[in-house]
Amino acid sequence: MSNQPGQLHVVATPIGNLGDLSARARDVLAAASLVAAEDTRHTGRLLNNLGVRRPLLSLHEHNETARIERLRDVLESGGDVALVSDAGTPLISDPGFRVVRGLRLAGFEVLAVPGPSSITAALSVAGLPTDRFFFEGFLPARSGARRRRLEALAGLDHTLVVLEAGRRMQATLQDLCATVGAEREGAICRELTKRHESTYLDTLGGLADALAADSNRLRGEFVLLVGPAPTTSSTPALPPSADLLALLRAEGLGARAAARVTARLTGESANALYKEAAALSGR
Repeated sequence: MSNQPGQLHVVATPIGNLGDLSARARDVLAAASLVAAEDTRHTGRLLNNLGVRRPLLSLHEHNETARIERLRDVLESGGDVALVSDAGTPLISDPGFRVVRGLRLAGFEVLAVPGPSSITAALSVAGLPTDRFFFEGFLPARSGARRRRLEALAGLDHTLVVLEAGRRMQATLQDLCATVGAEREGAICRELTKRHESTYLDTLGGLADALAADSNRLRGEFVLLVGPAPTTSSTPALPPSADLLALLRAEGLGARAAARVTARLTGESANALYKEAAALSGR
């Protein structure tokens, strides 16, 4: 038994291609006293492919809170725990948040073992703006609730990223066309890193038509991206500089201050504006 507590390692695992597992992730999995897995059968196959045998503990959305005490016991005894989901980075639309928060608040060290993520993978290949994005996760399954949520997101001025099941892709695209507009640009990333990986960039209407024409494109796992809302100027037109000067002077600003403010707003010469401002009150 170690005198030092163990560490919780949050380990990203492949979303398709096993070659994407990092050497560090393999080492952490091989050395862990316990691997907490969303699906022990799925993770067991991954470990078998790596030639690794470790004790497995199921940890999913229905038992996550109850598992914290067991994981705490392992850490207190000096053992390390590896937390994994079925694919990608744990906690990102996957279980693990309650465990990470609970153990961190209890004083245990939580370390990231970064790697595959369908979100960043999709953003890197879709051809939509990536300087800012909003990750929504899974949209509501029912059309009414889904449309209401999409209406709330329609005005985003950065790329929207959602996860969706193939069986709901057509309905979701129809709701997107109805709420944000069929001409909005979008992309579908399907089966990322897998044998049949494909990415389509088009208008949302074009993507909906393409899926309707070929049902084979509905197979697999999807990341759906929606481009930013068109930029529209919401800045009201400024009144003439003379009116601005008069308003600022009436509010108590001196001639020089009123001239400086008006110059910044209009781009006109502060010196010329000062003369006008001064003339308003006869200095």
